[in-house]
Amino acid sequence: MKTLLKKPALLPLSLALSAVLASFAPAVQAQNLVELYRSAREYDASYQSARSLYEANLAKAEQAKAGILPTAGLSLGASRTNFENNNPVVDRSFPTQTASLNASQPLYRPGNWATYEQGKQQVVLSRAQLEVAEQDLIVRTSQAYFDVLAAQDTLAFVRAQKAAVGEQLASAKRNFEVGTSTITDSREAQARFDLVTAQEIAAENDLRVKKIALDQLVGRTDAQPKGLLVPVELPPLVPADVNTWVRQSEDMHPTVRQAQANLEVAKLEIDKAEAGHKPTLDLTASYGVQRNPQGSATTAGPLDYRTNSTTVGLALNLPLFAGFATQNRIRETLSLEEKARSDLEGAKRGVALGTRTAYFGVLSGQGQVKALEAAEASSQSALDANKLGYQVGVRINIDVLNAQSQLFQTKRDLAQARYNVLIGGLKLRQANGTLTPEDLLLINSLLVR
Repeated sequence: MKTLLKKPALLPLSLALSAVLASFAPAVQAQNLVELYRSAREYDASYQSARSLYEANLAKAEQAKAGILPTAGLSLGASRTNFENNNPVVDRSFPTQTASLNASQPLYRPGNWATYEQGKQQVVLSRAQLEVAEQDLIVRTSQAYFDVLAAQDTLAFVRAQKAAVGEQLASAKRNFEVGTSTITDSREAQARFDLVTAQEIAAENDLRVKKIALDQLVGRTDAQPKGLLVPVELPPLVPADVNTWVRQSEDMHPTVRQAQANLEVAKLEIDKAEAGHKPTLDLTASYGVQRNPQGSATTAGPLDYRTNSTTVGLALNLPLFAGFATQNRIRETLSLEEKARSDLEGAKRGVALGTRTAYFGVLSGQGQVKALEAAEASSQSALDANKLGYQVGVRINIDVLNAQSQLFQTKRDLAQARYNVLIGGLKLRQANGTLTPEDLLLINSLLVR
């Protein structure tokens, strides 16, 4: 009867993983998601550009008021006139000074009022455009934040796997030296160790790239995002009804509000076109002064000749014929209104589709997290069983290596799935148009203090 020799115990996987993860523990100066978002809000060029455009559009909308407000102007003039006459003989020159103040108040200008109402809709449109930029910044910052955390996790898991494979390689070499295993075990362990080393190099570079992207987004030289709490309880999806999310999107999504504002602008453009057939009425007033310090053509000497005139009246303008331009302009605006109406319907459908897709994506992610949590426990049990079997000689080295690879892959997938659920929740709110910076506070509560 052959006696089975007990092989040296392997380094416990939990200790190896804990030692590697400790190197990625959040530093004292680490920042949470809200802090980095605030930095990105002040630094990101795309958001700053959108904000400047918003302010410019507000000023442009205010310009529409000019058509319904009074206008006034002041003009001054000075000239000198040379006057010659043969009978009687007159040869003299005299200066003339003039000043006039003119004012006008529109009383009935339907086209100007339509332009004024369009300015109000431009404010709604500009605000919706800024909300789109802000929501995009929230998602981009969160994505870059969790990309760094995922890259850190990947590197940590690869290094822990490298330590475990290194211990397995050392064990295989010792067993070969004492004659309890073949050279195949050592070569298999060496091949797996070389593969993990290559994966470590790739993970280090990926982490470096992800950190650069985050730094560039938030305007910091060395941003250090805080990790998730362990264990972490992911927030449930509330409300748990996709139709509720879709109904919210129809009223609140910035894209729908933009399309609605464009429709209102198109309707007002019809009013402006129809105003081409309507009269306009303005109240006008003017006050003028003409002064001749040395007289005029009919008077001479030191006489200060001065004339004052005041005029108040109404100016009526009635268009009669414009070469059919107004009729064709009306037909054009009616077609553009139909286009805007179709764009609004298309925006609602697109937002509804995006909301449903994002909603079921979050549900799927939550299911994956639960499945991977169960797979992690099963993989750990499988690894423990293979390690024990290897020690008593009923399992070979490749079984342990495969079990280690499966466990670390499951851990990586689980960490990534948790990040995807959190980001998916933000993208769902972005899809239905309700995403605000306050939504980051919930994620912040799941991070290391």
